[in-house]
Formats: sequence, structure tokens, C-alpha cells
Amino acid sequence: MSSQATKVANPHFSILALISFTASFAVARVFTTLSPSVVILVGNGIHIHHFWYGLALLAIGGWLGIINQTQSVDQLAAILYGAGAGLIADEFGLLLTFGDYWNTLTYTIVGMLLAFAFLALLLMKHRGAIRAQFGKLTRIDAVLYCGVFVAMVSVAFLTTTDNLAIIIVTSVLTIAALGMIVFYVICKLSLRNKKKIESVGGKGE
Repeated sequence: MSSQATKVANPHFSILALISFTASFAVARVFTTLSPSVVILVGNGIHIHHFWYGLALLAIGGWLGIINQTQSVDQLAAILYGAGAGLIADEFGLLLTFGDYWNTLTYTIVGMLLAFAFLALLLMKHRGAIRAQFGKLTRIDAVLYCGVFVAMVSVAFLTTTDNLAIIIVTSVLTIAALGMIVFYVICKLSLRNKKKIESVGGKGE
């Protein structure tokens, strides 16, 4: 008798990626609007655009999604993937026109509308499954995901600006995000040690 693998739907991964995409895109657009002349040059006048950070996040998110089947890691991969896609989408116009960043108003509006529409469709179609999956999400895991997202986006802009106000804000956000990640690690280690103590105590009885 042949056995058939059952596919498990995880639409909340798409929701996480879309939320991350929208937030990352919005942050990138606001950053560039407030500091349109800020660039980072390396070597012989090489201009490092933030879509390179987006490509890196796409690669990391995709790699994590491929090598691991743990739900928490898959959720983290979805967040990184969405954040990377958002940074790249912000510079679609630049990439398509080979230099005209501001020729993106139409693409920006259409892209944002499509993202929100797709998000709404997913919520309507998979409301029950999404609610159930997010219901399993612990507060400590939520702290980790928020910390990783804020850290990645903040560092991307911290390293590409000379605006003092933006440097201060992104530095504070980066420190706060790293604190959240450290807090997650400490909680996980504490929980693991507690389980070991309980296990040893149970064997002793």
C-alpha cells in the first residue's frame, strides 16, 4: 500500500514575508526621501546601493528555508526574505533605468497596492489557518523575529548615511534589536537549563 505525503499549508509564512516586505519597502522609501543625497562610496567611486543588502537578505532567507524544516527557522527565513525583497523593490526604478531612482512613483504606488491587496486576499482566504498558526507563536519567538528584522533594516541604513539624526535613530534601533535577540537567547538557555534540572530531578526520584 503506497503512502502519500500530506502537504501542510502554512499561509502565515506568506503573511510574514508580505508584512516584512511592506515594512522594509516603506522604511527604504522614507529614508531615501529624507536623505536623497546620501550615498556610500567604496574604492574607486563604487556606489553601494541598499538593494545589495536586499540581495544578501534574500540569499540568507532562502538558504535558511532550504536547509531547515523547523517552523521557527522558516518563520525567520520568511521575515528575512520579505525584508530583502522590500529593499530591492525600492530600487526597481533605479535598476530598470540604470540610474533614475526617482522614476519610480508609479511602480511604488502599484507595488504597494498590490502588496496590500495580496495581503488582504491571503487574510480572507486563510484566516482560520493564519490565526491558528500565529496562535502557536510564543511571545519570546515574536521578540526574536522583531529583533532580527529591526536589526537587519537598521544596519542597512546605518552603514549608508552620514545624516546625524538618522545615525542616532538607527543606532538606537540597532542596539534595541540586539538587546531583543540577546534576551531571546538568554530565555532559551534558561528554559533549556530548567528542563535539564527537571529531567535530572525526575530520574533521581
